[in-house]
Amino acid sequence: MEAATPLRQAGVTTAGHRLTIHELTVEDEAAARLVREREQAGDDPVKIVGDAIEIGARVLDREQAAANAEYVRTEFEKAAQDLDRQFSDKARTVAEHFGEKVDEVFGEEGGQLAKEFEKLFSDGSTASVQNRVRELVADMLVKSREDLVRQFSAADGSNPLADFKASTVRELGRMVERLNEMQEQVLALRAEKDKLEELDAERERGTAKGRSFEEQVAEAVDAIAIAQGDVADAVGDQKGATGKTGDVLVSIEACNGPARGRIVFEAKNAKLSSPEARRELSRGMRERDADFAVLVVPADDKVPAKLTPLREYEGDKLVVTYEPDTGSPLALEVGYRLARARVLMKRAGADGIDSGAVREAVERAVAELEEVRKVKSQLTGAKTGIDTAYEMIEAIAERVRAQLSEVETLVAASAEAQAELDV
Repeated sequence: MEAATPLRQAGVTTAGHRLTIHELTVEDEAAARLVREREQAGDDPVKIVGDAIEIGARVLDREQAAANAEYVRTEFEKAAQDLDRQFSDKARTVAEHFGEKVDEVFGEEGGQLAKEFEKLFSDGSTASVQNRVRELVADMLVKSREDLVRQFSAADGSNPLADFKASTVRELGRMVERLNEMQEQVLALRAEKDKLEELDAERERGTAKGRSFEEQVAEAVDAIAIAQGDVADAVGDQKGATGKTGDVLVSIEACNGPARGRIVFEAKNAKLSSPEARRELSRGMRERDADFAVLVVPADDKVPAKLTPLREYEGDKLVVTYEPDTGSPLALEVGYRLARARVLMKRAGADGIDSGAVREAVERAVAELEEVRKVKSQLTGAKTGIDTAYEMIEAIAERVRAQLSEVETLVAASAEAQAELDV
């Protein structure tokens, strides 16, 4: 009796970038028809099957990536909606509580402050301050008048105040002389004070204040650069190719090796016109051999006319505001990281970069920064008692930084893909 021949089992093995298929049968009408027709036309059926597998694998990989991206975007939007709703509820609760306390204290009719004012300063109240002072002053005047009459009624030497009156006259004379001298000294001091104030004003308008702002900008940019692995150099006193335009030069990823691009920051304490600002930034890029230029001003009223903060111009220029004394460096950090992402995108050739995703992330970051500005503006007059609102501001700021990190991740992924293609 003949032994049964065992059937060979189908199998798939992988090794590196290679896929090997053993004894695999695919029951698919379209696939069988395609291979049969191409084979009848003279093509190699093995190559046809290999092409079909490669194309199908890429399609499946792309569909899986799209599904993952859609899931992440949906979860992020859901979290953002929940956070916005929580913030609105908390802000409304704080505003209602604050309003009740204000009405309780400052209400025109039933407020505690109005009642106390009525009690202490009303003409009809016997306990009012003015009535009590009036009574005390009247009593003291009557008593003093009587005492003076008794003391000065004697016109001869028996008057106990005779010596006192004589010495008083002498002292008054000396005091008049001293007062004249002091008046001259006061006038001299006033003139000196006016000169010092004029000097301080001139110093504020001159280069001294600009230099101080430049140093503060350089310090803030350096702190941001260190966190990114970049190197920031204060070059305001160093001459570039043709001049000294450009205050801070950032070399991207220079901490880890050769720089992958450069950003020049120009700090201006004075307000420039739009053409002047663009010429200044172009000159800074040229003299510092930079790929991107950022103009930093200390307040919104110093932003050049017809230009908007955190809006890109000409593909390589940006304007940001930074208030060293009272403001957060968040706006400066947003401008820094947007410029950095733009330079890395240019260096990578923008191949494979989802420009729509990058643009959406940037717009969300800028929108969140505007929310920070609005909340801070509302808290300016009522900071005491609502410190928790500042924690919400920091949460929004973290969301801004998350958006910027998303931009940098997209750019970095594209750069890695481009490097693999070049190899």
